[in-house]
Amino acid sequence: MQKALIVDDDDGIRWVLSRVLKEQGFDVVEAPDLATAHQAIAEHTFAIIFLDVFLPDGNGMQVLESGVFDAPVIMLTAETTFDHAVEAYRAGAMEYLPKPFDLDEVRELIERVKPKASVKKRSKKQHQDENSEQITQHQPQAHQPILGKSPAMQQLFRMIGRVAASDMTVLITGESGTGKELVAQELHRQSPRANQAFIAINTAAIPAELLEAELFGHEKGAFTGADKARAGHFEEADGGTLFLDEIGDMPLALQAKMLRVLETGEVQRVGSTKTKRVNVRLLAATHQFLQDKIQKGQFREDLYYRLNVIPVHIPPLRERRDDIPELAAALLASAAEELHITAPILMDDAIGLLQRFDWQGNVRELKNVMRRLAVLTPGASITMTDVALALGNDEGNKAEPETLAGAVERCIKRYMDQLGYEDAQGLHRHVLEQVEPPLLHLALEKSEGNQLRVADMLGLNRNTVRKMLKHYDIDPSYYKR
Repeated sequence: MQKALIVDDDDGIRWVLSRVLKEQGFDVVEAPDLATAHQAIAEHTFAIIFLDVFLPDGNGMQVLESGVFDAPVIMLTAETTFDHAVEAYRAGAMEYLPKPFDLDEVRELIERVKPKASVKKRSKKQHQDENSEQITQHQPQAHQPILGKSPAMQQLFRMIGRVAASDMTVLITGESGTGKELVAQELHRQSPRANQAFIAINTAAIPAELLEAELFGHEKGAFTGADKARAGHFEEADGGTLFLDEIGDMPLALQAKMLRVLETGEVQRVGSTKTKRVNVRLLAATHQFLQDKIQKGQFREDLYYRLNVIPVHIPPLRERRDDIPELAAALLASAAEELHITAPILMDDAIGLLQRFDWQGNVRELKNVMRRLAVLTPGASITMTDVALALGNDEGNKAEPETLAGAVERCIKRYMDQLGYEDAQGLHRHVLEQVEPPLLHLALEKSEGNQLRVADMLGLNRNTVRKMLKHYDIDPSYYKR
């Protein structure tokens, strides 16, 4: 029987993972710290290791980098940031699992890892040596981080972390304003080409008759106005990354030439008979559904398959509303810094309205609204009224006030996600124990500690209220004036 090691100081995490691993036929060894883990490794051979980052006696990421664990490692972490995900893959992790995690995801991960159990993890040095180009030691350029703690964004982080170091072509899809160029920049920044050129071009913004010369360059006299030879973006990006945004708007005639470049790695300037080999990693993006354009004869199917080697999809903002508070705060702080003003504070009701709004323009629209609020908010805090005004009267009316039922449903869903159990057994009792105490506190505050009034307010008899107060150890005299 294959053995699995769980290294985590949280008893609940170990219990849940152990249960799933045993279901999958593993003999499980648990370790609450690195010292116990090292002892277990000395005594057993493991097929899979689940490793927490922050442990009582050290940092799991640093230990992973040292190459001590001679087995596929799945990193566990509550630090659900993009940089953390990339660091895990660079350290040699086979996978990265943010907490709280979904047990179905754990099962799928175990099944995916099982066939690879005999494959040792790659050390950080081996990972670097596999790349023909070495990263030179320069200070990284300032960049805008990708933010998000939602499951959809965590999946995106893991995808970027896995493919960033390769030279594979990536097709980034998503609605306008979701941040496709930001993802392309991160793919470049985390790659061995990070210190080479990153050139971004919006193919929809350049007239069709000029786009070919922009991409491939031209010789002197190739067309009217070509008074000197000029290198195209492919040549300028040689050794680095070329990002083609809105690739779906590229003319069909040019699509054929793009396909040839991808197949041969050679470019030919307009007006020249010679070709030049270039070493460019191509990233492409579109907000359109290219398969529809293929059916209509507007996009080449063979080019689509050349571009769609690694598909990366960015979810719209309305599908990850839990990310809005963090995004809004970061964008507000950035706007305030740019404008050299003190950032106002986002009040809870303002955040609630931002979360309920249907962002058709996605993060780009949210960014504009936060800039507007940074400039126009009269006080030191941003209220729901300020947000409604910033959205505009018509737009503000679309964000209906959240109902109690909607708020309860949203909070319970989040609570169920955080439980991390295979099923939600005893959920009714769990929810009551979370809801009843604050309800009692509010009723006691309104009634100034009068239990009879609390009973009337809640529609319960006095004995039931008394039992509830005793159960939750709430002293009603505290609320008496």
